[in-house]
Amino acid sequence: MNSEIHELSAAELGDAYRVRDLSPVDVVESCLARIAALDAEINAFCFIDADYVRGAAEQSERRWMENAPLSPLDGVPVAIKDLLLTRNWPTRRGSLTVDAKGLWPHDAPAVARLRAAGAILIGKTTTPEFGWKGTTDSPLTGVTRNPWNPKATPGGSSGGSGAALAARLVPLALGTDGGGSIRIPASFCGIFGLKPSFGRVPAWPLSPFGTLAHVGPMSRTVPDSAMLLNVIAQPDARDWHALPFEPRDFTAMMSSVKGKRIAFSPRLGHVERLSAEIETAVALAAQTLAELGAIVEEADPPGGDMASAFRTLWWSGAAFLLRDLPEEKRALLDPGLRDIVESGAAISLREYLSATAARGAYGSTMRQFMETYDFVLTPSVATTAFETGKLAPMHEDGNAWISWTPYSFPFNLTQQPAASMPCGFARDGLPIGLQIAGRMYDDAGVLAVCAAYEQANPLHRHRPAIC
Repeated sequence: MNSEIHELSAAELGDAYRVRDLSPVDVVESCLARIAALDAEINAFCFIDADYVRGAAEQSERRWMENAPLSPLDGVPVAIKDLLLTRNWPTRRGSLTVDAKGLWPHDAPAVARLRAAGAILIGKTTTPEFGWKGTTDSPLTGVTRNPWNPKATPGGSSGGSGAALAARLVPLALGTDGGGSIRIPASFCGIFGLKPSFGRVPAWPLSPFGTLAHVGPMSRTVPDSAMLLNVIAQPDARDWHALPFEPRDFTAMMSSVKGKRIAFSPRLGHVERLSAEIETAVALAAQTLAELGAIVEEADPPGGDMASAFRTLWWSGAAFLLRDLPEEKRALLDPGLRDIVESGAAISLREYLSATAARGAYGSTMRQFMETYDFVLTPSVATTAFETGKLAPMHEDGNAWISWTPYSFPFNLTQQPAASMPCGFARDGLPIGLQIAGRMYDDAGVLAVCAAYEQANPLHRHRPAIC
């Protein structure tokens, strides 16, 4: 089994620990060896603490030997996106402006819950500077590459986590998502990622992008993300936006979609630029769900194109984040980030409040639309992964990454749960992502539909040539 450790899911690792076929020590040594062998090319990790990892694995091994694991994730390696505070490890957020020196005394809520559950925090994964864009490169850590094609981006801003999962460096990872930052890498890297309902996973400190930003699980399989969500959805009083805690098991989900009403919206009523290969693959996925018993109707949510409102809110958040940064440090920023900071600083209070009002109206119309439908089915992204070093696969029109991610940011505006999973491959071998969004608070329902589709079309078994 040891030669195939990197292919095992989190659930399979727990089963192996239980019957003593594997120990957490075996697994972390496998992870560290794969990272050493492959990550120089991929650049998914920006920080590894091997001494901590080995010590934590030994402690977990003892607990399993005593039949006293702290949770089903005890001893399972998890990668942490480098926007999330991690005690005793620097969280530099992809920026030369953040000094690695310091005490770093705090864990973010999701990290704290994982530590308490006995999961092995394997290291920090790369992100664009402060998570500002949909590709992953930064002045601090350089370019992160897609395991399916090292010349292509893994997406962003959770690109390091996505690439680490696709390359089988780890079985689980944490991501954040303010406009698609979990779902874009999930789509580009051929993995699963869930942006939960806002507040489902406590977050602290609050993102400078405010209530657009979510924390969520990333994995190769749907059940693994459900396991991860069980842990990170536990309460933390530091987040005053957090939903009331519901003690539930997200892995105990019904996989049947029979009778569920799904709105299939291949263009959201307004998207003009969409790869024909993606449109075909997503239509076939809709057909598969219909064959599984879902009631699939082609229907577009109301509200139209919300790119302008989202742009105003996102650019304003960037300006707020770096408002007090001295000029000598601004000179160290990613030039694209500096541009949106300057544009965001010019946004007036009237424009910001107008965008907030437009967001509220859009959220209201979406809630009403979801009274008719249980789920909305769309492409995850309008393109497959494109060349590293680019901000967009086509002409950059001043909207940075928003022009090619028209399907993801609307569900940050509405705060609904939305997931991305693989539904096919383009002619060049790159993954194609399917997005499934659900009613607000119905994270379990989204996981159930995704699990049903995954069982019918197990594309997660495909792996990049690098593996």
